[in-house]
Amino acid sequence: MLPFIRSDLAQLTAYTPHTPEGLPHAEPTHIDHLDTNESPFDLPAELKQKLGWAFEQEIQSNRYPDGGHAALKQAIAQYAIASAQLSETALSASNISVGNGSDELIRSLLIATCLKNEGSILVAEPTFSMYGILARTLGIPVVSVGRSPERFQIDLDAAQQAIEQTNNPPIRVVFVVHPNSPTGNALNEAELNWLRQLPDSILIVIDEAYFEFSQTTTLPEALQRSNWVLLRTFSKAFRLAAHRLGYAIAHPDLITTLEKVRLPYNVPSFTQIAALTCLAHQQELLTVIPTILQERDRLLQALQTIPQLQVWQSDANFIFVRLKPEANPNPDAMLTAVQQQLKGQGTLIRHVSQGLRLTVGTPDETTRLIERLTAAIALITAA
Repeated sequence: MLPFIRSDLAQLTAYTPHTPEGLPHAEPTHIDHLDTNESPFDLPAELKQKLGWAFEQEIQSNRYPDGGHAALKQAIAQYAIASAQLSETALSASNISVGNGSDELIRSLLIATCLKNEGSILVAEPTFSMYGILARTLGIPVVSVGRSPERFQIDLDAAQQAIEQTNNPPIRVVFVVHPNSPTGNALNEAELNWLRQLPDSILIVIDEAYFEFSQTTTLPEALQRSNWVLLRTFSKAFRLAAHRLGYAIAHPDLITTLEKVRLPYNVPSFTQIAALTCLAHQQELLTVIPTILQERDRLLQALQTIPQLQVWQSDANFIFVRLKPEANPNPDAMLTAVQQQLKGQGTLIRHVSQGLRLTVGTPDETTRLIERLTAAIALITAA
């Protein structure tokens, strides 16, 4: 390791996105990307044409983007108001910060709260890995508690004990996902009540990346609490994963702090125009949500017929499964084999947290996934 690099970074492993190795020799459109929870539907051709025209006519490539994101913040505020059926005065652009993906916002929140040994973070595993990854890259301690094996509810007794006993440094941020990834379960009332009783000295980050699929939000309550912040994204329901845009909704004082620590010109002009265009056409884009939920239910029913699998209900656009304990004494090795076999057939799925996370795709992708997964599990567990 280079002598000027922080010694603790030698122990970290970089986040590894999916790679083309092992994919069959086929056109990219023949690969079923069911491993990253994206929308299976691209933008309509008409919207792509609008964006192409906007790039040609409205963007000067030699000029920096709008560094204050004024128009975009206002449009996001209006969308958030409408989606939660709030009053027009419930929130404004002053409640919004935007980032180059939600990952940038997570990193900014960590910088604003925990650096210089002022705080650590609490997560409940399994959950979205980037909270811990980003914290560790900044030298911030990560305290992990478990979840119940039945429904993946947070171990609230362990979480409360961690809050009370972690002192050097104290827990400054609690991260939760609503609904959780990779397990798909939304926060229940007991978990919400626990979050409500935490002191104002702890920041509560509620990641609602899958809000459009769950239609469950804590936004009305979050706006009343200065230590709650919501994270959302354009990467899922709005089909803009390639453009990397996330946003935070929080008390104006917290937003002011996030603006202090974010990088200037962090969201490219084309990304801002793409988001504004999608918000202007939100009704058209979100009409596919019922189709995705219908495919989720069809996939769920099919998975429940595979005797080797333990399957959980989902409030998101993915389903989490594990091998039943009696199916094989070495489930991780078996699941790796299943994942690799499907990859060789052109279906990408995610092996994570001793299970498989299966993104809901198009009807054709769902059919192929059911057929390939059923065959692979039968073959590999019988070997």
